[in-house]
Order: sequence, then C-alpha cells, then structure tokens
Amino acid sequence: MDDKTGKTDVSIVIPVYNEEENVQPLHESLSNVLGPLGRSFEIVFVDDGSSDRTMEELQVLADRDRAVRVVSLRRNFGQTAAFAAGFDHARGDVIITMDGDNQNDPADIPMMLEKSKEFDLVSGWRKDRKDGMFLRKIPSRIANWLISTVTGVKLHDYGCSLKAYRHDVIKNLNLYGEMHRFIPALASWYGISVTEVPVRHHPRTRGESKYGISRTIRVILDLITVKFLQSFSTKPIQFFGPVGLLSGLSGFFILSYLTLLKVLTGASIGGRPLLLLGVLLIIVGVQVIGMGLLAEMLVRIYHESQRKPIYYVKKVIGAMGDRDQ
Repeated sequence: MDDKTGKTDVSIVIPVYNEEENVQPLHESLSNVLGPLGRSFEIVFVDDGSSDRTMEELQVLADRDRAVRVVSLRRNFGQTAAFAAGFDHARGDVIITMDGDNQNDPADIPMMLEKSKEFDLVSGWRKDRKDGMFLRKIPSRIANWLISTVTGVKLHDYGCSLKAYRHDVIKNLNLYGEMHRFIPALASWYGISVTEVPVRHHPRTRGESKYGISRTIRVILDLITVKFLQSFSTKPIQFFGPVGLLSGLSGFFILSYLTLLKVLTGASIGGRPLLLLGVLLIIVGVQVIGMGLLAEMLVRIYHESQRKPIYYVKKVIGAMGDRDQ
C-alpha cells in the first residue's frame, strides 16, 4: 500500500471489462508478488463500464485491501480511455500496466521494475503467445512490423499491455482513439529510452476475449495519426507544403506545355483531358498549401494559448545541483 504522504513507489494499472471471474485471482497473484518486494504499491483497477458483476467483485477487494483503488467509468469507453483514467489516478513513481484477463504474469513485475531503473519505458514481449488463434497472431505480427517501420521505434509486440513507465513519461501523454498501443512511439517524441523484454503469457482460462480482427483497421488509421503527430505536430506545413508544391508545379508544367503547343502549332487543346488534369493539380496544390497554413495557425494557437511546450527537459545541471525534470 502507499505511505502516509500519499506517495507510492509502484502503481499497477489494470483496465477490466466484464472480468468478474478474473479480478479476484489476479489480485491474489499481484499481492503475492508485490508484498515481498518491500516497496509501497497500489493496484488501480479501472472498470470500463462492465455489465456483469465485475464492479461488485472490485468493491469486495477495495473493502478488504487498502492497496486497491477502483476507478469506475460510467460506460464502456474503450481500453485507451481506461488506461488514461488509470494514469490520471496512479500515484506511483513507476506505473505498470497489464490486462485483467490473467494472461499477463505478475511474476514478471520484479524484473520490469529492475529494468525501469535503466530505461524510461520497459515494454513486454509475448515471445511465446498462448492465444491459440492463428488468425490473431498473423495480423498482430504484420501490425507490429508496420508500426515499427513507420514510427522507427522497433518493438516485437506493441500489443502487449504489460509495460512499465516512469511517471514523468505518462504525465506528458494525452491518449485518444486506440492510442494506448502506440505509447512507446508517442513517447519517443520526448526522447525517452525504451527497451523490450520477453515476458510470460498464459492462455485465457476464464471469461471471453474482447479483441477482434476489426480492430486491425482502427490500428492502421491510428498509425497514420501517430506518424503525423510524431513527425509534423509542430511543423505541419512541412507535410502539406511539399505535397501542395508538387501538385501545383505539376499542373503548371502541364499547362505550360499545352500553352506552348497551342502557340507553336495551333493545335486544339480545349478538349484534352490533360488540360483538366493540369487545372485540377493547380487547384489541389493551392488547397493543400492552404490547409498547411491553417494547420500552422492552429498549432500556434494551441501552443501559445495553452502554453504547451515544444521541448522537454530531462535534466538541468548547474549551481543549484542536478535536477531531473
């Protein structure tokens, strides 16, 4: 449990949705692992609008164990929102996330805590997955390869919920959509150190899986958003500008060619599809550059009105002594 000052060494954040059969065994396993560590801890369960008896089971745990905190959401907002709620209520210097289905093994937590002394973010890798579904493993491998390639943060298993974060990593993140799986890529913008460690994975023995193939499409769409935020969140004109210039210049050269053709040979150009293409490309170019300028204005309004930083300091060294940020 936490100390009298409200500070906690370790927070375990666990989103749960219709896991009435799993929360009690999971709490028991966590208590057996965390108790002997000699560090203050809390277990933050986030009930994501469960429709079964999950909340009643969590209430029993909270009444029995002072280390348990329960955050109950009014409806099912999704796993990303549940993680965000857990982060908002977590007080630990190190925050560890895991699923509530007992497939992650609490016995891996001490190892991840040790690794968190060297790295800002420790990500689990389910090297030997026990899902037992071929149709889930293949799309997962493709998605992990695609995310690693696009974001530049090389991980084998973005989908593993078992991760350890230093508190200052989490406090700078705002999560939306299905962004929880992209936290390593999002956090890399701040210049954090990331490592990946193999962790155990158990087959589900109680309850039903909440994951489906349809989530793959949402992951791809969110990946586009993450790449844009990662590379152009403070300089959108550098994304829209080249596209607009390429389109506009292409249209200009097409129309210049047709103009010369008309002047030099007298050929009819009014009915040529190439004329329409040239005009279209110039219009598109102007519009895309205009979008870039509007995006630049929005970025400046966002950063200046809310005093959002465009950089993050890791440490200050000087007369006042070393200070971590």
